[in-house]
Amino acid sequence: MAQQDWTTIFKIKAKNLNQGDSWRLEFDDSLVPDNPNPGWEQYIRNSGARFKCSKCGRSWPSNRVMVVFHMRLTAKRGIVKVRRFRQNCKTCNPAPMETPSITRENIEILMENLVKKIRIKCYHEHLDTGCRPSAPLDVKSPHEPSHCEGCMAGICNRS
Repeated sequence: MAQQDWTTIFKIKAKNLNQGDSWRLEFDDSLVPDNPNPGWEQYIRNSGARFKCSKCGRSWPSNRVMVVFHMRLTAKRGIVKVRRFRQNCKTCNPAPMETPSITRENIEILMENLVKKIRIKCYHEHLDTGCRPSAPLDVKSPHEPSHCEGCMAGICNRS
């Protein structure tokens, strides 16, 4: 789904955060996992998504698509930066890294879990730390670490 869909779903899910605080979501492909800037909190989650090679047109599903969020609340303004980790085609050489296409259902689950993490990490609420799992896709072939940006960054095995 388009970035605007992510932003819209985030706004809906985040509207019940502390009144008077405004939150926004922005995409940042330069986020480094496990290295948020000082004052920022991190949340890493995996999801199911589809990919399509822009070179040959081949498509494939994956249930190991990593999404990294860095968040901060200062002076009643919250920012969440998000990076969706990419994969590339195993049949093309060289193959470009492709952005995942995550279903609306899984974006909603990601945003629901994200808002819970914001409540825990930015508002210091005492909530259970469990997360709702993403809706799995029907995947027939094994995960290919050599074609996965999350594996290359060392975060793909996290949940």
